[in-house]
Amino acid sequence: MKLATLRTGQGTTAAVERDGTFRTLPFDDVGALLRTGPAKIEKQMAADGIPVDEADFAPLVTAPGKIICVGLNYRTHIREMNRELPTHPTLFAKFADALIGANDDIVLPPGSSAVDWEAELALVIGETVSRATEQQAGEAIAGFTVANDISARDFQKYTLQWLQGKTFDQTTPLGPTLVTVDETGLDPDLSLECRVDDVLKQQARTNDLVFPPTALVRYISAITTLRPGDVILTGTPGGVGAGRDPQEFLSEGRTVTTRIAGIGACHNLCSAR
Repeated sequence: MKLATLRTGQGTTAAVERDGTFRTLPFDDVGALLRTGPAKIEKQMAADGIPVDEADFAPLVTAPGKIICVGLNYRTHIREMNRELPTHPTLFAKFADALIGANDDIVLPPGSSAVDWEAELALVIGETVSRATEQQAGEAIAGFTVANDISARDFQKYTLQWLQGKTFDQTTPLGPTLVTVDETGLDPDLSLECRVDDVLKQQARTNDLVFPPTALVRYISAITTLRPGDVILTGTPGGVGAGRDPQEFLSEGRTVTTRIAGIGACHNLCSAR
């Protein structure tokens, strides 16, 4: 099943994909749907659909309670950054104002000259979980979506804490759809790529993760309770701009395409507004 959050003339609405259209649901976003429980979707969806190619995607979850990101979680990225494989996940956070829809503009962080791309598989929590067992961690995952952890590397390096380089407003695409775990499996092996101006920059499979999704949910839930609609970005593979020689960064007018096979793609123009 594919779920989305769409913008309409009345605000935002959750929707489910059926036969090439999105059928709206009586929830403001996918997060609200997950908090209520998606069991009765068939009875709640609208009779008429919005064609997929006409959909205006909002961030998949418009105001998650938590956005937790994982750094240094692909072996290829760890090697290009000259780091050793971690024994524990590296965690940092974003705020909801960083999120944008799958086709929205990336607003380049003012004052940064080192804006980088980071294609990521993201998971969305579907059930409240705390101190999860492996089985409970799997049961808590609603599904997976596409994200790009756009990063201001200069701000990121100002201190040992990464937050200021990771959560600028309107920088993080999340969407277009949530594909539920009955279609993907819990620790999926999917092809992930990032293109800048249609030039391939990152390409990997999600089985290169050091800590797979269920392990992340188990680890993070031991620290903080995870609730429906919370988002976890699982890390980025090799090929980021900061790891290149010479380094390469984003600028106004460049386009970033982030794609995960079987889930979807985000297409975002870089804007200086």
